[in-house]
Amino acid sequence: MKFDLKTLRALIAGDRHADRVVPPSGFTAQLTLFASGAMAFLAVFALALSLASGRLADRWGDELARTATIRIVAPQDQRAEQTSAALAVLQTTPGIESARALSDDEQQALLAPWFGQDLPLDNLPVPRLIEIVSQDQGFDPTGLRLRLAAEVPGAVLDDHSRWRAPLVSAANRLRLLGWGSALLILGAVAAMVTLAANAALSANAQVVAVLRLVGATDRYIAQAFVRRFTIRALIGSAGGVVIGLIAVWLIPSGGDAPGILTGIGFQGAGWLVPLALPFISAMVALLATAYAASRALRSLS
Repeated sequence: MKFDLKTLRALIAGDRHADRVVPPSGFTAQLTLFASGAMAFLAVFALALSLASGRLADRWGDELARTATIRIVAPQDQRAEQTSAALAVLQTTPGIESARALSDDEQQALLAPWFGQDLPLDNLPVPRLIEIVSQDQGFDPTGLRLRLAAEVPGAVLDDHSRWRAPLVSAANRLRLLGWGSALLILGAVAAMVTLAANAALSANAQVVAVLRLVGATDRYIAQAFVRRFTIRALIGSAGGVVIGLIAVWLIPSGGDAPGILTGIGFQGAGWLVPLALPFISAMVALLATAYAASRALRSLS
């Protein structure tokens, strides 16, 4: 079955006499509606995961790219002096927006998940941490390391590059996984619709034979099947998208916490992305049914 402007216009307009070739209810109708609805529901979550992973990758990349840490590893009696020297170096380093030494309470809060709230920092050789926030253009970590090595021997710079790369890579892979899942779901819709169309054509083999005897062309018969199954896929997908959007909307938000499990959802114009799923599913169903109808009609000849 070849598609052109005339064929698409005929599919949109429909023919109530030709539509009677395909049974309006029954197993094939229920299978197509359920399959397209269920797959659209799952596709909404796949898209939500993909978009959330993209936002998380961008957030992690931006935050970690603009921050760095200096550890002052020095004897207790020299730690305060070397901390002040490191802060002085940072104040004259191009590309650094701000730098501050973390207080004992802040460092204790960082170590609390591993060592508990009552960790005695004074009795342990815990290095002093300096938090660095860079400007948009960033700073030269190699040059800063050389300056620190010459002026502050106990300072160790960590620009978070070894942490940023795997985190951003993992989030990007999750984003690709979400889009890949959406494509697999569309493939499953095509397979389901193809099976349903084949079943409907086989069940109506005698009707097809009679239509051929009275002069109906294969194109005319195929259009009836294509239109009916395309409308079923469109209706089922629309229902699945609506239910999926409601389910995503009901997921608790994680607020400002940069967690992927609490950040699944759509934001802003992202809510419009799932609205394209019913039309994409209908197009997939149209192509799958046309293919199935062409093969089935040739086999019934």
